[in-house]
Amino acid sequence: MHSWKRNQAAITAAAFVGFVGFTLVMPFLPLYFRELGLTEVGDISLWTGVTLGVSPAIAALTGPLWGRIGDRFGNKILIQRSLVSFIVVLSAMAFITRPWHLFALRALQGFFAGYGPLTLSMAALSAPPHKMASAIGTVQTAQRMGPALGPVIGGLLAPAVGLRNTFLVAAGFYFVALVMITTLYQEPARSSQPVKRRPRTPFASILAFENFLVVMLVLFGLQLVDRSFGPVLALHLGQLGYAANDIPVLAGVLFSVLAFAAALGNQISGRALDRQQPRVIIIVATLMAASALAVFALSSTTWLMTATMSIVGLGIGTAITTAYTAGGAVIPRDVHATAFGFLTSASLVGIALSPALSGLLGAQSIRAVFVAGVVILIAIAIVVVRGMVDRDSAAAAQATAPATAPATATEDT
Repeated sequence: MHSWKRNQAAITAAAFVGFVGFTLVMPFLPLYFRELGLTEVGDISLWTGVTLGVSPAIAALTGPLWGRIGDRFGNKILIQRSLVSFIVVLSAMAFITRPWHLFALRALQGFFAGYGPLTLSMAALSAPPHKMASAIGTVQTAQRMGPALGPVIGGLLAPAVGLRNTFLVAAGFYFVALVMITTLYQEPARSSQPVKRRPRTPFASILAFENFLVVMLVLFGLQLVDRSFGPVLALHLGQLGYAANDIPVLAGVLFSVLAFAAALGNQISGRALDRQQPRVIIIVATLMAASALAVFALSSTTWLMTATMSIVGLGIGTAITTAYTAGGAVIPRDVHATAFGFLTSASLVGIALSPALSGLLGAQSIRAVFVAGVVILIAIAIVVVRGMVDRDSAAAAQATAPATAPATATEDT
């Protein structure tokens, strides 16, 4: 019998390698646009911004559709399709001659994406129910660590092999991920009932699953806060009086602390769920992150900013994995990938909108970005308090409901 742990190892390794490749080219995109003929700083900034933003925006729109196909034909073939498309697109980026070529290829990359939600769905489906949180958290840790290391690797590779060849190296990372998934991952056994006899669950019914819309809103809000620091953190440090030469180093340290603390939070979630309901964990984690972010906004000393940023990352990472697990717990198996597509789409919308909104707000006041983050985290906690139902409470309510009442989505798991 194929071990679910082997599947877990294959998914985790492929997620890490793939996300390293996805972020490998990020540090030098402005330089690449300059090589493609742009000279004005404003033009380079604009093209870089829209090119980075178009891929997650399109991926957010297509995630549920690719998930629907994954539920019908299996996730493995879908992730293989995604990885092959990334290999082709990134290789093509090494040979382009115009800025719009890069934008178009990034848009195509977003259309064929679906990588993130599929790996999460595969991890959740492969693991036993009591290991779902741990499986999701492990893959999310890999997804978090990949972008943390990818820009560093890309920054070292670009001077060594050249900007164009770095795209080919990134394509090589995806080839490695493709080999891992193809050789190591075994699709869990599907229902013996023929697919054509199984009625297709409408998208609206998926959104009606217990707590599902609340979880989507939680994921959107958490990513809105998590990705808001990028455009303003260095400027914030400058306003605090740090020397120009020290700002890049300190900003890098703070971003790394945020990433590693969030990865730790992904792991903590699984253990916390053994003792508490998801509702309680999300409330505690978001309020803890909100308190730390409030202190961060008012602090100016390096040690205090580092300590509070680590708490912010820990809280956000714990809440994100808990939210995904809460969503996964109510999803019927036959629409698993579709539902995870919706969850990840909510997350990607937050990722896509956050830098733009942060930049607009930061133009008025840098500190206001952190204050807005505090408000959003508190609002998430309030939404969960008022809108999320504990699984035990829901089961008890259903047990006392009339026999003729329609079955909830949680029964078909």
